[in-house]
Amino acid sequence: MPDTPPPRLEVSHLVRSFGGQRVVDDVSLSVAAGQVTCLLGPSGCGKSTTLRMIAGVERADAGEVWLDGVRVAGPGVHVPPEARSVGLMFQDFALFPHLTVAENVGFGLRIDRAERARRVGELLEKVDLAGFDRKHPHQLSGGEQQRVALARALAPRPRVMLMDEPFSGLDNRLRDGIRDRTLELLKEEGTAVLLVTHEPDEAMRMADEIALMRQGRIVQIGAPYNVYNAPVDKAAAAFFSDINVIRGISRGALTATPFGEFLTPGHKDGAEVEIVIRPQHLRIDFDRGGRGPNPTPEDGTPARGTVLRSRYLGRESLVDFAMDFEGAKLTASVPGVFLPKPGTVLWLMIRRDRCFVFGV
Repeated sequence: MPDTPPPRLEVSHLVRSFGGQRVVDDVSLSVAAGQVTCLLGPSGCGKSTTLRMIAGVERADAGEVWLDGVRVAGPGVHVPPEARSVGLMFQDFALFPHLTVAENVGFGLRIDRAERARRVGELLEKVDLAGFDRKHPHQLSGGEQQRVALARALAPRPRVMLMDEPFSGLDNRLRDGIRDRTLELLKEEGTAVLLVTHEPDEAMRMADEIALMRQGRIVQIGAPYNVYNAPVDKAAAAFFSDINVIRGISRGALTATPFGEFLTPGHKDGAEVEIVIRPQHLRIDFDRGGRGPNPTPEDGTPARGTVLRSRYLGRESLVDFAMDFEGAKLTASVPGVFLPKPGTVLWLMIRRDRCFVFGV
């Protein structure tokens, strides 16, 4: 059997401290050619510092960086950024204002003039900017500048593309289309991509794999579906969406909730637990507690709640409830327009297979 090629990018146990505080703490990940991995987390969690160490513009205190099986950073090794074949894209685009679009895209290419012109023309066509070669950055919209920055980063055919919040400065109307086109081009080029973002929707939309980062550490890594549907803890679940939390005490591997007893195996008798459920997995039972068609076992027992507030968000409505059971407060998401008045009594059911149980 042929040997399996090494990952295009491999990061092993990176550490970086400032002022005695670890801002990157034992970070390891790998990215294959043509794969997009999103380093996702709140501002200040160490994402950008990790990216700078991979690029070589920041030295790690410990750990290693490998590109195609060659170590470029580690004990006694520090390959300079320009020798790593790594592309960089940032939020501010960093275009040279005095250079034309073509000159920006071709900047740094160490090839003859004819080959440079061919590569620049090819990329401008790919980013839908053919005919823009003689314009200057100030003559372009934000979306056009972003596409020039993408073309420039792709021009030298980097093995790895490092992207630090590159779409956050764009208008919402443009963002989705430009993200999709960027992803398509990077896949075409076979580039390994590490994208830093604090937006879960962006990570879910773009990533083959998500590395969820918190306080300098990667707390969970996996495919978007798995990270979303099997969060490692309550904070991981809450990072991707609003959540409802039902607190209780586990007794005999069961916990009392507004929806009847809930299985909580693996928790000792008397242990506090939190049952987490997203608003879209609460549904309103318009048959008033199952007096119509019988609820399925996954739905469990209907529970009665009183509407506190409702609001329409465009695609869905959110309805807040005070439950009869111990006054628990829960929020349900309902597709379309549903705006019951405060004080309205309704029955709710849950998707038990979409609940997460965590110890406190």
